[in-house]
Amino acid sequence: MGTVVDDDASVEFHDFFERHYAELSRLARLLTGEPDIADDLAADALLALWHRWDRVRAADRPVAYARGVVANLARTRARSAVRERRRVALFWSQREERAENPDVAGVVDVQEALRALPFRKRACVVLRHAFDLSEKDTALALGVSVGTVKSQTSKAMAELQRRLGTERAAPRMRAAAGATPRPGRV
Repeated sequence: MGTVVDDDASVEFHDFFERHYAELSRLARLLTGEPDIADDLAADALLALWHRWDRVRAADRPVAYARGVVANLARTRARSAVRERRRVALFWSQREERAENPDVAGVVDVQEALRALPFRKRACVVLRHAFDLSEKDTALALGVSVGTVKSQTSKAMAELQRRLGTERAAPRMRAAAGATPRPGRV
C-alpha cells in the first residue's frame, strides 16, 4: 500500500509527528494503562495517518482525527485482551485433575524442554497434550489453521522427543502438566 506524498506533505507530516507524538503516546498510555504499549499504539496511529495524510492534512482538525485513531487502536487492543483472557479462563476451567505425586525431575525436564521451543510450537503442544484440546479447538484458540496446528505439534513433539530422549514425550508432557491421561491415549 504505497503512499505517494510530495516533499511539502512529507515535511508537514514530520512537523505534525514531532508536535503530537508525545501527546498521542500519553493518550494511549492513559487509555490502556500500559506504558509499554502506548508508544506502539501512537506509532501505529501515526503510520495510519501517514497512509492517509492527503485527507488528514485537509481536515479541519487533524489532531482530533489522530486522537480518534489512537482511541480506536486502544479499544481494539482492549477487546483483544478480553478475548484472550476468556480463552485462557476457558482452558483452565476444562483442566483435568492434577497427578498425586508428580515426578519433580521429570516436570523440570519437560518445562526446560518446553521453554526451548518457539512460542507457537510450545502453545500447540501445551494445548494439545496438557489441556487435551482437539486440533480444531487448538487452532481456534491460536487463530491458526488446523494444518498449522498439526505441523507445529508434530515438529514440536519431535523436538521434545529429541531433547527428552524418549519416545514417550506426550505422556511425560501430560504428567508434568498434572493432567491424567485419557483412556486410549498414550
